[in-house]
Amino acid sequence: MNKEALLEIKGLKTSFFLREGVVVAVDGIDLVLNPGETLGLVGESGCGKSVTSLSIMRLILEPPGKIEEGEILFNNRDLLKFSKKEMQRIRGKELSMIFQEPMTSLNPVFTVGYQIEEVLKAHTDLSKKERESKVIDLLKKVQLPYPEKRVKSYPHELSGGMRQRVMIAMGIACEPKLLIADEPTTALDVTIQAEILKLLAELKASSRMAMLFVTHNLSIVSEIADTIAVMYTGTIVEKGAVETVYKKPLHPYTQGLLQSIPQINMDRAKKLVAIEGNVPDAKTRIPGCPFHPRCFRRGEECDQKRPQLREFDSGHYVACHYA
Repeated sequence: MNKEALLEIKGLKTSFFLREGVVVAVDGIDLVLNPGETLGLVGESGCGKSVTSLSIMRLILEPPGKIEEGEILFNNRDLLKFSKKEMQRIRGKELSMIFQEPMTSLNPVFTVGYQIEEVLKAHTDLSKKERESKVIDLLKKVQLPYPEKRVKSYPHELSGGMRQRVMIAMGIACEPKLLIADEPTTALDVTIQAEILKLLAELKASSRMAMLFVTHNLSIVSEIADTIAVMYTGTIVEKGAVETVYKKPLHPYTQGLLQSIPQINMDRAKKLVAIEGNVPDAKTRIPGCPFHPRCFRRGEECDQKRPQLREFDSGHYVACHYA
């Protein structure tokens, strides 16, 4: 047990039991996040990032989902041993989450001010007047224009960027120790993306709040994260400090993701490198290394033996036979 860690995940396995078969969405992952740090969880759609986030929050719908194995230690307490009431007590207060799509996460029949106030009502002893004042302060903090007016707005009356700011305000309302941001910049244009990233960085800098930043965009992670974990088919294939992984990526999947990012000074006649093939169907259990059907470096061992995550260099881990 890492007593200094705010969040420590050990051997987490989350599966979904469907008529078509069992889908292992998260397959025995280990992660550590310290107070004040930002961990970027990266990978293509369907690799298990969001399921990992929902597992931490204990929001996996049972059935068909089930957290089968592992530990989720938050402040050295295993969240998987918490009762539903205990989870409700800390969810939104000590650990909070910004969901992937603010339009579907916000209730369309209530004003945004009412929805933020509900968080404060559930977790604080503030009076009605104090809660209303706090909501406006939170909207100012996330730099929402005209907060006194917007507090009475419904979600459909706000732009995508405004709705995302409302979600962030809800997430930080009780000053959580851990904030999980699940694809917070998805479907936003690059200008708004930059504003949201800057806002999250400023909020983190003003407190000891740790952040788990979930995204498929490697270029975004470099701007906000301290450490990075690359996921593929429910497993961690590489993790380490952002600067280390970017300068010296060891796993072929990480290398492919980085090479597919367009550069400002690149030759326009040169084609971007694409990873061949597609992410396998979640119900398909691939023997050996799950990435070997798409890997340019694959060898005889890859389709027979699954590589274990091992430390290649100080704090730099990779799951590859030929790293």
